[in-house]
Amino acid sequence: MAGETKILVVFYSLYGNTAKLAQSIGTGVTEVPGCTAILRRVPETMPQETLMQLEQSAAYQKAQEEMKDIPIATLEDLQDVDGIIFGSPSHFGNAAAQLKQFIDATVPLWVKGQLVGKVGGVFCTSGSLHGGNEGTLITLLLPLLHHGMIIVGRTYEDYSLANAGTPYGASSTSGPNHDQRPTDQDLAIARSLGKRIATVAKKLKG
Repeated sequence: MAGETKILVVFYSLYGNTAKLAQSIGTGVTEVPGCTAILRRVPETMPQETLMQLEQSAAYQKAQEEMKDIPIATLEDLQDVDGIIFGSPSHFGNAAAQLKQFIDATVPLWVKGQLVGKVGGVFCTSGSLHGGNEGTLITLLLPLLHHGMIIVGRTYEDYSLANAGTPYGASSTSGPNHDQRPTDQDLAIARSLGKRIATVAKKLKG
């Protein structure tokens, strides 16, 4: 099958840290010739009263302003691509409800097997080193298996990055105040994950 290999990066981000990993993953995708990264955010589903409290935070306002030009994801976005990478902050060791709701809405695609054979990967952020990153990544991988996707994680071939991230996907810690941006090493791992997923997707496409 000739043509461009397209990788969709779908994420949810409150303070912009998960978004920065998403952007780095997208950079990695584009490092593979003939591959294109498509970034999408999932819709906000937070109760209005909670959202109003968040909107008083300068950090939240800044992050939302930086992400405003990234379109909102739709189920149609998932269909015309060769790979999908989901990302979320860790909420109680699980994916954020906003991303989970979007994934739960993919049932019509599951019924028709429309994601079968696509390459998939995951990434996340958490407030601390043991704040639920690995649990969130593993939980995010399960829907990909149900959809019959081909899961691709990160590798340790670059041993300079062996002391960060996880085998399950890219990750970073943001601190209790959400103000610790992903480190250069975190971004390098994210970029490597995007490149690897794009490489596999391109090979499978033929």
